[in-house]
Amino acid sequence: MSHSPQNPQTLIQATGFSYFPIAFIARLPFAMMVVGVLTLVVSARGDVALGGLEAAVVGLGTAIFGPLIGAAADRWGQRPAVLLAGVVNSLALLAMAWVVFSPLPDAALLAVAFVIGATAPQVSPMSRSRLVGIIARALPVERRSRVLNGTMSYESTADELVFVFGPFIVGLLATTMDPAAPVVGAAVLTFVFASAFALHPTGRTPRARHRHEAEAQAPASELLRAPLVVTLIGILGMGLFFGAILTAFTAFMAAQGGAAQAGLYYGIMGVGSAILALGVAWFSPTFTLPARWLSFAAVLTLGTALLPLAGGMGGAALVAMSVVLFVLGCGVGPTLVTQYSIAAMHSPVGRSATVMTMMGSSVVVGQAAASAIVGIIAEDAGAQAALWAPVVAALVVLGAGVANRMLHRAPRTTAAGAAEPPASDAVADAG
Repeated sequence: MSHSPQNPQTLIQATGFSYFPIAFIARLPFAMMVVGVLTLVVSARGDVALGGLEAAVVGLGTAIFGPLIGAAADRWGQRPAVLLAGVVNSLALLAMAWVVFSPLPDAALLAVAFVIGATAPQVSPMSRSRLVGIIARALPVERRSRVLNGTMSYESTADELVFVFGPFIVGLLATTMDPAAPVVGAAVLTFVFASAFALHPTGRTPRARHRHEAEAQAPASELLRAPLVVTLIGILGMGLFFGAILTAFTAFMAAQGGAAQAGLYYGIMGVGSAILALGVAWFSPTFTLPARWLSFAAVLTLGTALLPLAGGMGGAALVAMSVVLFVLGCGVGPTLVTQYSIAAMHSPVGRSATVMTMMGSSVVVGQAAASAIVGIIAEDAGAQAALWAPVVAALVVLGAGVANRMLHRAPRTTAAGAAEPPASDAVADAG
């Protein structure tokens, strides 16, 4: 690669210094889509149920087409797949900002919302796949396991920060400027930074040198293997958690008369999450991936179980809720890191980008579904009842962790307790 040293010793040397800020900003619109569309539709048309339905349709579009964009990247390279998706996604977001204020019927809104979800550029999973491939190709063998562990930690922390502060930015723009501002802003960010991500030198996919290498891709049925399916269920649970906690806590803050401050308190969750997610690379080698998933999913479940109790503490509720949100964060980050590491470990040959987009899509689908459902619960049964919804999501994560532990085989994990890049050409050719 012309942008990196001949024999890079670190990932930054291999990618170039510009890669990480571009990839970070480029994933921000992905976290703004669901909440931005929800906020815009409710503000413009005054229909909470319609807003929730729109958010769910965005998630549906991502669920159907997200993995297909990943499959296209595996087949033709990330550059054309991300570039085309980003341009169409920007246009769809701008269309939503116009259609919602037009006399067009609700069906037109639903169609645009579906296109928004379907064309989301999938920067986060693409970045994971790209970096896994670079680690396998460019770094010394003895450094790969350690660097992969740290990279998965960083990527999950970046996702967590984006999913925590994305809704905060949406609320800030909608409140200070215009309800359409978050959607227009997401369109601009997508066009500029998703394009920059696609055109970055790391976006070049090494072409197969021989015919048999080009054909060395596992069949799609390999994506249905039990360990990978369980991991997808687990990260779907994390998406459900994100949607449930955001919607339930916003309803709680609205009941307290401080809906505008919801994003600020919600950010407390990101503190513990970011610290522990970054610290995963330094966990003891004896702390295996299945054990990590179970341990931190248990922390997540305990924290969510405390939410309704904290919400019912009257004048001390906000203080208690702040403590609970910090505890929750300590379970979120490390669980995400672990799930992505396990997904990388079980990626079939030549299907790395597909797997990572399936993981990313599962988060958005869970977030959208939970936002819609919990919004209805909060409206019909009140904020206190809605605070029980995150408990259900946490139990999904914990249950999948138990299933993963039962399926886990020790030889598939490295001595460092991290997922080793698959020894196949899939990882070597990813990105």
